[in-house]
Amino acid sequence: MPDLSTLVQPDRGQPARTIHLVDAKGYDAWLAAQPPRHRAAAQGQKLSGSPHASAILPGDGPDDWSVVSVVANIDRLSVWCLAKLAETLPEGTYRVEGIEPGIAIYGWLTAQYKFDRYKKDEKPVGPRTLLTGDPAKMEEAVRLAAATWKIRDWVNTGANDMGPADLEAAAAAIAKAHGGTLSVVKGPEIEKGYGMLHAVGKAAGKGREPRLIEIEWGNPDHPRIALVGKGVCFDSGGLDIKPASGMRLMKKDMGGAAHTLALAELVMQARLPVRLHMLVAAVENSINGEAARPGDVMISRKGTTVENSNTDAEGRLILGDALTKASENNPELVFDFATLTGAARVALGPDITAMFANDDTLASELMAAAETEADPMWRLPLYDPYKDMLKSDVADMVNAAEGPWGGALTAALFLKEFVPQGATWAHFDIFCWQGSPKPGRPKGGDAVSLRATFKVLKDRYAK
Repeated sequence: MPDLSTLVQPDRGQPARTIHLVDAKGYDAWLAAQPPRHRAAAQGQKLSGSPHASAILPGDGPDDWSVVSVVANIDRLSVWCLAKLAETLPEGTYRVEGIEPGIAIYGWLTAQYKFDRYKKDEKPVGPRTLLTGDPAKMEEAVRLAAATWKIRDWVNTGANDMGPADLEAAAAAIAKAHGGTLSVVKGPEIEKGYGMLHAVGKAAGKGREPRLIEIEWGNPDHPRIALVGKGVCFDSGGLDIKPASGMRLMKKDMGGAAHTLALAELVMQARLPVRLHMLVAAVENSINGEAARPGDVMISRKGTTVENSNTDAEGRLILGDALTKASENNPELVFDFATLTGAARVALGPDITAMFANDDTLASELMAAAETEADPMWRLPLYDPYKDMLKSDVADMVNAAEGPWGGALTAALFLKEFVPQGATWAHFDIFCWQGSPKPGRPKGGDAVSLRATFKVLKDRYAK
């Protein structure tokens, strides 16, 4: 990953090309007030009054030019309003005229992301550097963008190069960089103490065995928080095997783990006064003679027995054991992240994170942060009567309800059974994938709910 601080720099009056921002509502008036050569340049480049539209405006000399770009609201810049410029402008240094880019710095940085790990002949693109007079916002944007780049890299990497051991290596690097303590449970300890995690991952080949990856960081006297992530490095569906079309993107089924690792690093970088406990349940849901069968009964770490009604509902199983482990240290706040259900995507589409919370105050904080950070999420209900759908004839519960109804809700209710008693908890059912490119968000893996959850943690603990 390149040094993102080279893409945004403090404005000390150094030479830079000018970016003129024009409000979409005032575009016609702006165009009418321009000199003839600017109007000709704008019309020749088919500039319109639509947000993200831009054109190069000629100056007095052959190498003297500036940029005009249309934004939806010049009085309230959006995260993504400069992102298309960062993707398309020539290499160089730029300054927005008369206004600080503020929140748009993040979009400028994430727009320059490229995943070229497997493209050996890809020619590097020179940096587009943005100047700002607000170093504090610059530093925060760089940290958030770097976390986003890491999530994208982890999710975009093929499962052959991003297995449970690779998630362990990523966690080890983060712990080492920030003074955290790494511990990994695997082998016989998983089989004996984490029955659901073991059942899901036991069919994976040598070197891809299931494991629970943990980082502890911070002063033990500070409030304890737990961040828990689903790390299914590839999901075949198990014996309830997915069709080829459903398996195509399952390298991204460790997206919850990627978000958990990135958020944990942001907490450590900010040195929030918390006792952090990060847990990633890392498995590969594969098929061989050892694979868990429909109808098998698992004994969870909590002691609850679970009938395996669907081997493709594996994420909630591994999270259940990880949440139980988190509960043993009595955290006051728990966030879990998982690419858990297609039902959440049917309900809310790919861009909006489904959020569940057992506390109205926390839910309100998350929704407000989602609005402020342009990191959309929507609260869905933990509707307890639906727990009846998880009843089993032979065990305490099943892992997946029959039928198509309320799939995201019943998955969240399953997790709720393993949430630490007395803890404030939120569950994020995420997609973390862009199916088509948007300004600042190329096709592929992406960070969702990261900025909103980090803001809530800062607001709660950064006193």
